[in-house]
Amino acid sequence: MEIKKTITSIFILPTLKIGKERLMNNGFINAYSKDGHKEIQYENCIYLLLKPKNLDLFREFLDQEYARTKSILDDYAYEDGYVVLVYDLDENFKKDFDLVRQGKYSKTSLKFQNLFPKSVNVIRNGVYVDETSLQYRVFNKTEDLIKYWEEKLDVTFEKDQEIWEMFVEEKETLNLNNLKNV
Repeated sequence: MEIKKTITSIFILPTLKIGKERLMNNGFINAYSKDGHKEIQYENCIYLLLKPKNLDLFREFLDQEYARTKSILDDYAYEDGYVVLVYDLDENFKKDFDLVRQGKYSKTSLKFQNLFPKSVNVIRNGVYVDETSLQYRVFNKTEDLIKYWEEKLDVTFEKDQEIWEMFVEEKETLNLNNLKNV
């Protein structure tokens, strides 16, 4: 089951500095800006949806997270083994988070952009290679990404145009019913 990563997962989650491997080992599915199943929402937060396979490993991860950071505000479970972790976002980057939500990726601060790696190690044809990170490409509107989208969408981008899709609240809101339909 392949679930399309949310903008929250791509451009906000990495600021928590959790580590991709630790998340994946604990059944990480996606990150959201809201939980559609809750009446009261946390402000300036991120909701991580996980479905851990090994509960002992997950409990250890959760204990480590509570010890590592004061940003974790809540954790709760849903049926079918889903767990949500709620993290408070760094107030210092509130303006940047707002820009991401407005789809103005290239307008985010250099300090914010520097939270993301310039390159990532990926597997291509069974071999590890360094590749420019997606976030770097989007923040800097790199030629290769512009060319990719122009060819894929058969359009020509304007110089001031952003090259990543807009933040759509519905797609950034946790809805377990949508997961069950995947």
